[in-house]
Amino acid sequence: MKDIRTLSLDQLKEYFVSLGEKPFRAKQVYDWLWSKNLHSIDEMTNLSKPLRERISEEYTINPVSVDLLQKSTDGTIKNGVKLHDGLLVESVLIPTETRTTACVSSQVGCSLNCEFCATAKLKRMRNLEVAEIVDQVALIDSQSRMYFDRPLSNIVFMGMGEPMMNYKNVVEAIRKITQPEGLGMSPRRITVSTSGIPKMIKMLADDELRVKLALSLHSAIEAKRNEIMPFSDKFPLTDIMESLQYWYQKTGSVITFEYCVWKGINDGDEDIKALIKYCKQVPSKVNLIQYNPIGDGKYDQCNKQAEENYIRQLENAGITVMVRRSRGGDIDAACGQLANKSTD
Repeated sequence: MKDIRTLSLDQLKEYFVSLGEKPFRAKQVYDWLWSKNLHSIDEMTNLSKPLRERISEEYTINPVSVDLLQKSTDGTIKNGVKLHDGLLVESVLIPTETRTTACVSSQVGCSLNCEFCATAKLKRMRNLEVAEIVDQVALIDSQSRMYFDRPLSNIVFMGMGEPMMNYKNVVEAIRKITQPEGLGMSPRRITVSTSGIPKMIKMLADDELRVKLALSLHSAIEAKRNEIMPFSDKFPLTDIMESLQYWYQKTGSVITFEYCVWKGINDGDEDIKALIKYCKQVPSKVNLIQYNPIGDGKYDQCNKQAEENYIRQLENAGITVMVRRSRGGDIDAACGQLANKSTD
C-alpha cells in the first residue's frame, strides 16, 4: 500500500471529500503525520474508528526504525536506520554543551565519487523519500530529549548522499521540518552541505528556504580538486563561485567552506594562497575539518603545524576560520566515515 505521507494537504482534502468526509479531516491527519510524527493510523484518536479502518484499507505508514544504535565515548550517537524496504542509511546525533545537532542522510549510498569519503565507496541505491528524511530528524530529536534533556537545536545535511542530487525531496523535507504545522524548527538552524552543483545552488537560493549553505571544497586549485573529487571536473570552480555569489546576492547568507587538510596533498602554502583568493570572492568563512581515515592509506590527516599555518594565514587575510574537531570517530560516525560498517 501507498504511504499516506506521500499525499499533500490538498490531496488529503480531495481524498476525504471523496469519502464523504469534511475537508477539515485532512488537516487533522496532516497534523498527526507531520507535527506529531505519528506512525499509526489507528492512533489518530480524533477520527472515528470506521474512518481509521477505511483509511487503513488504502494507505499505510512506513516509518524508519533504528537497526543499530552506537554510542561514542564523546557522547555522539550513531543510528543505523532501516528503511521500509530493508535498505540502510546512517544518521548521527552530535551533542555539545550548548546544542545538539542531527547529521542526516539524503540518499542510500552516494551519487558522487569523492576519494576521501567512505560513503562514496557505496553504490547509490536510491534517494530517500521526504518522510524518511523527516523521520531521521524526529528520531534524533527524541534521542536528544531522552539522553541530553533538551530538544534538537540544529540539523546538517551532511550524512550519506549529496543533498542536491535529491533536491525535490530534501527541499520538501525542509519545509515539513520548518513549517508551524510540521516540526516547527527554525530554517536558520539548518545547513545544507553540497559538493558543488552550480545549477542546484542557484535553485536553492531561489526557493528562499532561509537555510545556510556549506560547500565541500578541500582545494581551490582546480586540478587538485578534480583529483580529490573526480566528479567536480564537470563543475569548474569559476562556475561554482558564480553560483555562490548568486546565493549571497539572493539570501544575504554567508557561505561556509568545508575543508580537510591532508598530509602531502593540500597542506602547502600554494594551497592556502589559492583558498584565500577563492574566499575573497564572496562573503564566506572556513571550517577546517579534522579528517577521519577510512583505511585506504592515501589520505592522512595533516600535522599540527600545517593546520596552524592554515589558521594563521587565513586569519591574517581577514577570513574567519574555525576548526571542527572529530566527533564519534570510535564508532565510524565522524565526517566521511558513514558507510554502514556497523551492519557488515
